[in-house]
Amino acid sequence: MNIRPYRLSQIDMGDFTLAGYSVAGEESVIVVPELDIVFDIGKCPREALVPNNVLLTHGHADHSVGLLYYFHQRHFQSNAGGRAYVPENLVEPLHGLFRAWGRVEGHPPPYELVGVSPGDEFEIRRNLLVRSFPTKHIRGSLGFSVIDVRFKLKEEYLGLGGHELVKLKNQGIEITHRNEVPLVAYLGDTAPNNYSAIPAVRDARALLIECTFFDDEHNSRAWAGKHMHIKDLPQVLEGMGNERIIITHITRRTNIGLARKLLRKTLPAETLKKITILMSREHAVNDG
Repeated sequence: MNIRPYRLSQIDMGDFTLAGYSVAGEESVIVVPELDIVFDIGKCPREALVPNNVLLTHGHADHSVGLLYYFHQRHFQSNAGGRAYVPENLVEPLHGLFRAWGRVEGHPPPYELVGVSPGDEFEIRRNLLVRSFPTKHIRGSLGFSVIDVRFKLKEEYLGLGGHELVKLKNQGIEITHRNEVPLVAYLGDTAPNNYSAIPAVRDARALLIECTFFDDEHNSRAWAGKHMHIKDLPQVLEGMGNERIIITHITRRTNIGLARKLLRKTLPAETLKKITILMSREHAVNDG
């Protein structure tokens, strides 16, 4: 028997790394260690145990089944804390799941669930926030943007010394302006939508976007499952200003070489040069 090692893909974005695995119906998990987050949890590979924040897009098992294991293993390894931000409609069902497992094992692991609605935002750490937005998949499904918040001195105060700036602040004068720099946006599973209208998605340095189907005859399957077909990409990606566009959630039956060929036929050259496929061999890292 030929047993293939489990492989994560890893994409270097300079000051942060995207490491994950995403195959439709099998598993989706994207770890961003430098930002202390994991998008979805999949089956919870060991790399996903490190971040303190799980951002769960929806409840389908290939995206969520490892959540129980995440909290169990962190407790087992005496790794205190950890929380999962989940769609608001999943909070009670997940509490029920943890209670049920408590009856199986004898006690549930310590866990923290935070219900999230579209448009909510929350801090991961100082000046790093996450903002949610609705997606078109199942009831309550969400996407997430991670945003670096920076405060810059207003131009009219650039020549002032520290003492003068403190004096202005003490007078209640706002001397800085807020600048948001979206780092990464994750759509999870979704049907086509006008995501370029959301600034924190449109301007994110890295965009993780699903494209589940590539075969012509699978158009109806994409529509029925509220997923994207390659024919949807030109419209969805129009107006996007991302530095890197990473395609996730391709089915196992899709040949990556053929997918690349179809992308070259479907997308304009300016967009194509930003595209990479998460599960390409070039990004694979042996997890054994």
